[in-house]
Amino acid sequence: MTSTLKTPLEGIRMLDLGRYQAGPRCALMFARMGAEVIKIESVGGDESRRNGPNVRGQSAYWVQYNSGKQSLAINLRTDKGKEVLRDLVKVSDIFLQNFRPGTIDVMGFGYDVLKELNPKIIMINVSAYGQYGPYKDRVGFDPIGQAMGGLMSLTGFPDDPPIKTFFPLIDRITALHATIGALAALREREISGEGQAIDVCLADTGFTVNEIPISAYLGNGYEQEREGNGAGLNNAYQTSDGWIYVAGTNEAMWKRVCEAMEKPEWLDDPRFATRADRRENTAELEREAGAWFAARTTKEASDYLSSFSIPCAPVNNVAQAAKEPHMHEREIMMEVPDPVAGTMYVTGKMIKFSRTPMVVGSAPVVGEHTEHILKQTLGYSDAQIQELQDEEVVARAKPAVAAD
Repeated sequence: MTSTLKTPLEGIRMLDLGRYQAGPRCALMFARMGAEVIKIESVGGDESRRNGPNVRGQSAYWVQYNSGKQSLAINLRTDKGKEVLRDLVKVSDIFLQNFRPGTIDVMGFGYDVLKELNPKIIMINVSAYGQYGPYKDRVGFDPIGQAMGGLMSLTGFPDDPPIKTFFPLIDRITALHATIGALAALREREISGEGQAIDVCLADTGFTVNEIPISAYLGNGYEQEREGNGAGLNNAYQTSDGWIYVAGTNEAMWKRVCEAMEKPEWLDDPRFATRADRRENTAELEREAGAWFAARTTKEASDYLSSFSIPCAPVNNVAQAAKEPHMHEREIMMEVPDPVAGTMYVTGKMIKFSRTPMVVGSAPVVGEHTEHILKQTLGYSDAQIQELQDEEVVARAKPAVAAD
């Protein structure tokens, strides 16, 4: 039988009660794969709508994590607002939240309640330290995972203080853990007919990104030291007009580097015989390699070394990265209409399916889809919707205005 699905997740409905990044980024992945994602936000709008940086009055932060979603503006502090959400739970597949553990139960939407309303519902719980464990009641953001798991202690150069990554690595990977878990739960539901709850957290992710050093320490007490960018032709080098990173790590790559740089004597030099030797004698090696790179532009060095199948890339700043042909040709960032800025660039097709497309849409204004969801999805009458709006239980879309 030929499938009539136009997108991989067509027909899946997710309720997104996420905030900040880890939760909303998971929901974004579902939206990109064609699920109907309903962003549940307050009648005044999600707080991240005001996060910078701004592009022509629009929050780039908000748009990146909420493009392609629908907006239902609702006051969940009211009984009628909670009733609307309960009605949505009955006709949805996934319920995502990333409040502090216990908060969603106080709100009246813990998993025990959800599965009574809809036995097939899949609940995604995203938090700082998990739904159980010694620190579950603590709050936290991305850097806590980098700190607790040991990654921050290994980032930077030996004499640096602990350094976090600029982008929220832990949030991003936690979002992917949540996405993978939810997709697996959807698959299992096809067999069992039942939903289940998923628990992912920033702290867990922090340990997984540092899993090799932790494994080595638990196994034989080996303690990984901070290495900076690397050593022994596995490093960043300054060219005549910028920087380039070269990953000449294994023996095959080392031989190619020696050939490309016309340094056959390096192959016979006992100081550089093994990777460990090259790391120990990196100062001598880097001095000669540095001169080779300094005599060339970044593009010249990158093109030349790549012709020898040596892994390398320019160390781009943001402006240079934004102009990379790879990013544009593969539609990693795509320009979409925006009600405030006119247009915005958002994360686009990070996964390429051979038959079905990724769905890249615009970010909604507050309550843009409130009326549609209440009427078309829940079957509320015009009178019911108007009553809910008059009582400030829900909000319908107002004309878009630039963010502060």
